[in-house]
This record gives sequence, structure tokens and C-alpha cells, in this order.
Amino acid sequence: MRKFLCTLLALALLASGRTDACTNVIVTPGASVDGSSMVSYAADSHGLFGELYFRPAARFRAGAQLAIRDWDSGKPLGSIDQVARTWQTVGNMNSRQLIIGETTWGGREEQADPAGIMDYGSLIYVTLQRASTAREAIQTIVDLASRYGYPSEGETFSIADPQECWVMDLVGKGAKERGIVWVARRIPDGYICAHANQARITRFPQDDPDNCLFAPDVISFARAQGWYEGSDEDFSFRDVYNPLDFGGARACDARAWSAFNILGKGIFAYEEDGREVSRPAADWLDYAMGYDLAGEMPLWIKPAAKVSVKDVADVMRDHYEGTPMDMTTDIGAGGNGLPYRWRPMSFEWEGRRYTNERAIATQQTGFWFVAQARGSLPAEVGALIWFGCDDAATSYLTPIYANITKVPECLREGNGDLLHYSPTAQFWMCNRVANACYKMYDRMAPVARAAADAFERDQLERGIPAMDAKLAKLVQKGRLRKARRLMTKYSVETAQKQFAAWTKLEELLLVKFIDGNVKAQAPDGSFLHTEYGPGFPDKLEYGGYNDIWKAAVARDPHSPVLESK
Repeated sequence: MRKFLCTLLALALLASGRTDACTNVIVTPGASVDGSSMVSYAADSHGLFGELYFRPAARFRAGAQLAIRDWDSGKPLGSIDQVARTWQTVGNMNSRQLIIGETTWGGREEQADPAGIMDYGSLIYVTLQRASTAREAIQTIVDLASRYGYPSEGETFSIADPQECWVMDLVGKGAKERGIVWVARRIPDGYICAHANQARITRFPQDDPDNCLFAPDVISFARAQGWYEGSDEDFSFRDVYNPLDFGGARACDARAWSAFNILGKGIFAYEEDGREVSRPAADWLDYAMGYDLAGEMPLWIKPAAKVSVKDVADVMRDHYEGTPMDMTTDIGAGGNGLPYRWRPMSFEWEGRRYTNERAIATQQTGFWFVAQARGSLPAEVGALIWFGCDDAATSYLTPIYANITKVPECLREGNGDLLHYSPTAQFWMCNRVANACYKMYDRMAPVARAAADAFERDQLERGIPAMDAKLAKLVQKGRLRKARRLMTKYSVETAQKQFAAWTKLEELLLVKFIDGNVKAQAPDGSFLHTEYGPGFPDKLEYGGYNDIWKAAVARDPHSPVLESK
């Protein structure tokens, strides 16, 4: 009853959790199995196409200009001064091993600057072209927004290089004053952070520039607007600029909670008053579900074990499985445990309002990645982005070195878009597989997941380590051009080979599960057939429905009863 009442009374606040929202996980070098910094990101926009942005390094003459377009809509916003030289960027990573991800949280409507030029997407991709380190990226973001204005909503940025990982909350100053108010905190080595469309930084140290940076007017600006009257020591960025409400908890922070729950194995180990504390993740369950908004969830925790790329990738596939918010176990999942709810996230029925969950994995993902800054390798080799398209739960990540000279055709910009199908685009093929799985999820999704797991593990355990060793030797011998040719060949061929495998997977799903039937297979993958010919299925099964669906149908007075007792 408490769950229903809370949902009913507070659902109007759910608008603060965007339906096209994104999720980031940040892993510091000391928390990872290989000493790399990692950032994961799911670009969850209903209007975003999955493709791999590629900008080679370049040099420019004095006076050159860079045209800026809004990342979400493509609308021209203006132009800015170009710099003398830029770094190569591949997706959300550059050749210097700098990674930037984001999640949007909105904030106060009056803080957007409609005349600003540097939208949040442009801040990311222009900064990647210009900055070499995380600290340099923070300053570049601040300088660009201050000089050219910031027209977007509030953002949390994940910023990482081979040595440091930072989380940065920022929001504009509105139409009357150019620039942003912001705070950035360095995540302690050995810890992980997560954010999902809700500002995460509350109170912060104001005398520790090695670990915390912030706008000089972050507090005074709030005072001038009449938004804060307390002491400087008690100032909380989140509470002033993005106050937590039911939607911010249930639709947003709940995803960060879930990432911590998975990687902490049910325990939150964090710092409190200078000492490490361990508490069950369940202590924050009411907070995550929006029932109790008092207090705050830790900004970072220590994972239960060192974290791998595969661990982070699988977190990005989460639907709250095994928790009270499990999207596979209520009637909304239908008869085959589908963990998705078509938008809008809320609905009204007979005078009552209801909400659907918003998990990390979602159907509207344009692209997603886990990027690694690997300081143990030569700089030219260490930058690696594992890139995928569409719904993370039924798609795969393919490894792309950031110093390549071209991207795979299946990920090339312009190879299809949301209004034009391309049979050679990874985005469209991953969508074909995902949308096939949605019709009988509990049977079909595990087949796609097993295929993705096998490919990713093979690359992590065999393919990438072997290639890293070859590339490192070439770089050490000064043969950088050959190394770049080799890493390009490997990245392109691996991506295209897996794209072909995914094309075959879609064919397999069609044949194996057509019309709700399930055809049996031998260990080698061939279909079982009767003695009467290879076209006659043997041991054919029917998909059927789960017990949750059966019970719901049985309670419906309109359901036909075959036999009554």
C-alpha cells in the first residue's frame, strides 16, 4: 500500500527524470582489474542514431572558425574561434586517452541561456579535441561556457584520463549572465562513481584544490538569486540547483544505486567523517525508490572486487533484476518477462496515476560504450573504446582503438539514420535483433546475450591482449605509422566480422522462434530434424507464458475457462 500511495502522490514530480535519460559508471584505476580508468555511457535518446563520431587531429590557421550545431537537434548555434591544433577523437574519447560522458538533469528552467552557443554535446566533443587531461578538460569546459554561453540544461559530466577520474555537476546562469556554476570532485583512487540524470554532488570541500574544483561564484550566485541563505559550509550543489524529488530518486538515482548494488555485491563501502563505513545497499532502497528522500546516497563506493570491462558492460545491461524494482517480474512485463515499458513512463487509469520503472538498459539507446584509459600501455595504444549500438541488453561491444585512421563501415557516420534504414549499419542490425527479442524476451534475449558474452570475453581474454602486445612493441621501436595501420585493420575487421555474425544471429532468431515456436538445436548449433528430412523440426516446443501472466489472465472475468472445479 505504501508503494502505491507514494507513487500516486508523487508521480507528478516524475517529469524531472527525463525519459531519454542516460547513465554513467566511472571506475578509477585502483578499482579496475588492469589499472585502467573507465567510463561507461548510454546515450539514451529517442532521436539519436548510433554511429561512431570520428575527427582526425588537425592544425588550423589563425582566425579559423568552428561551426557549432546543437547535438540533439542539429540546429546551428553559431561559431567559435578554432584553436591552432586539435587531437583526434573517436566517439567520446581522444587519442590522449581523455574520456568524457554525461547525463542530463534539467535543473531550474531559468538557468538556460537561449543565446548561448556551447550546448552540452558541443562542450564534450570540442573539449575532447582540445584537452589532454581530466583537469585540463574541466578548465576547457568552463572557459568555453564562460566565453560563448551555455544554452543547455543541467549536466553531470564523467571526465577521466589514465591517472584521474572526476565527476562534474554544472548548470547555466540564465539569460542575463553568461557562463556556468559548477563543482567537480576527484573520485578517490580505488572507488567507483555512478550518475543518472540527477545532480550527485551535495556538500563539497572548499579548501582542497587537489580533489575539488568549483566556480568562485557557485555559492554567491545562488544567494543572489534568492535560492540559498545558509552558511557556505552547509551549501549543497544538488539541493540548490537540482533539488531531489520523487522522480529524481525513482527514475534517476535508482540507477546509480543499482550500479553500486551490483559492483558492491550488496554492500556500500564508502568514506564518512574520514573513515570507511560498510552498510548494506538495502539501507538506501527506500531512498532509491523515492519513499525516503532524507539524507543522501554516497557519491562513490569501493567495489567488492576489482572491476573489469565486462563487469561494467553488464551493469549497463541491468533492469533491476533481483530487486524490488525488477522489471521482468510484474504484470507490465507481460507473459515473457519483457523488461521494457513503452513511453510515456507514467499513465492514468480510473483516476489513479501509475509509473513504470526506468532501468539502466533501455530500448531507446542510440549508442553506448565502455571506454578505457590504460596508463600501463604506451599512450598511442592505451586509448580503447568498446562501442555498441542500441539496447545494451541485447547488443554487443566491439573494441576500437582511438588512434585508428578510419572507422568501420558498420559504424561510419552517415551510414543510415533514424529515418533511413541501412542494411550495413550496426545500429539497424542491433535494432533488428532487439526488436525481435521483445516479442518473446525470456526465450530470445538469452540467445542474443550469450552471443554478445562470447564475443566480448574472447576479445578481452584473447584478441585485445594479443593486439596490445604487438602494438606496444611497434611503438617502442618508433614504428607508430605501422602500429596505427595495424590497430585500424584490427578494429575495422573485428567490428565488421561481428556485424556479420549479428546479421546471422537475426536470421537464427527468426528461424528458431518463428510464430512463438521454439526449435531445438544440437550442440553444434544445427537444428534437430526428424528422420523424414532436414526440413521437418524435431522436438519442437511452444513458447508459452510465465506464471505471472497466467495468474493475471485467470483473474480476468472475461478470460475463457476451459475447465472449472
